[in-house]
Amino acid sequence: MSKHQSIPRPLASGTAGQLRGTLRVPGDKSVSHRALMLGALALGETEIHGLLEGEDVLRTAAAMRLLGGETEKGADGVWRARGRGNGGLAEAADVLDLGNAGTGTRLLMGLVAPYPMTTFFTGDASLRSRPMARVTEPLSQMGARFVTRTKGRPPLAVIGTSSPIPITYTLPVASAQVKSAILLAGLNTPGITTVIEPEATRDHTELMLRGFGVEVKVEETPEGRASSIVGQMELKGRRIVVPGDPSSAAFPIVAALILPGSEILIENVGLNPHRIGLIDTLLEMGASIEVLNARIEAGEKVGDLRVKHSQLKGVTVPAERAPSMIDEYPILSVAASFAEGETKMLGLGELRVKESDRLGAMARGLAACGVAVEEGADWLAVKGKGKRPRGGAHIAVNLDHRPAMSFLILGLAAEMPVSIDDGLPIDTSFPGFVELMNGMGGTIHEVKG
Repeated sequence: MSKHQSIPRPLASGTAGQLRGTLRVPGDKSVSHRALMLGALALGETEIHGLLEGEDVLRTAAAMRLLGGETEKGADGVWRARGRGNGGLAEAADVLDLGNAGTGTRLLMGLVAPYPMTTFFTGDASLRSRPMARVTEPLSQMGARFVTRTKGRPPLAVIGTSSPIPITYTLPVASAQVKSAILLAGLNTPGITTVIEPEATRDHTELMLRGFGVEVKVEETPEGRASSIVGQMELKGRRIVVPGDPSSAAFPIVAALILPGSEILIENVGLNPHRIGLIDTLLEMGASIEVLNARIEAGEKVGDLRVKHSQLKGVTVPAERAPSMIDEYPILSVAASFAEGETKMLGLGELRVKESDRLGAMARGLAACGVAVEEGADWLAVKGKGKRPRGGAHIAVNLDHRPAMSFLILGLAAEMPVSIDDGLPIDTSFPGFVELMNGMGGTIHEVKG
């Protein structure tokens, strides 16, 4: 039985003392997905050090094996992929079950679109509720066909094409997943495939494609940033060191900021400029976050973060920052609950179609914890009083890992404990979250029935 079908694991957190220690968060989820996919296409062997072994990424590894790639973890803890060459994927003999992995699903839909084969996708209840039309639209222009449930939802079938067509596509909504799906489809498509994004999104795909030897061109145009790849090039196996996931680091960062007396050091955090909107925002709010030992690994900026308790103040977070921190708004809203004054977050429409309606979920949960909050179609305003909120609520997290962790962090510093109905989804992105937080002084525990 997979974890998303298991018996729920209720968790609670009560007021903790200060957090102290040096820690590492799991590997970056975005980089891990892409490393497995491209490693299965590259000639020779790809070594992947620090792969995130969360449920989402393990689903991608299993999917690549079904598509003919050799992907396995060695006794030394290093993952190795032996590729079939660009254009060498095989039709899967079974349905690809991606569990809760929206990123894995959308990227794989692009990867298999330019192959003359049919690939079936499904996932857990959360994934099956998520619309995929933003991916099927451009991939249809490239020649693929799709059979989906209403509104483009899984389970779905990708009917690939033997004659893929390169396109130039302007993203109607900023989305690194949609951009990446198109670029990955362009790998096995003759000619040049281009994606234009009016608002820049994370560029892990472009950086990694370049590292595997693909010709990638990125330039600023009047319409926005244009990313182009030359199709049908050979990929060469390589060594990849996966940095710590900044989206996971967000949780201990905020916990240390809101708990008096705390000081922690988080090592090896990915600091890709398109991923650090949360850090930029927290610094504007008055956070004490210092970058140490900045360096480049596998084309990605990496550093260590020293974080100390800080008195935060409310700010307005502009809509154009959303692509660089779209997964971090739930935990930012927790930080805002402890800040002095209003924090208004704009341009959050994408949160409505994540693993759950995260905007609505956070607004309801914060209100239940005594936080003054207002919600719009694509914005959230949190009115902090510069002190601990009441807490004391039980939150239904709707199989969504980020609200689950966010409310447990809130409970660490609220006046009364906060509980959630199920902590199992946390393993999709942050295996070992409870142990890591408690190892620094946290107070997260299972709720016995």
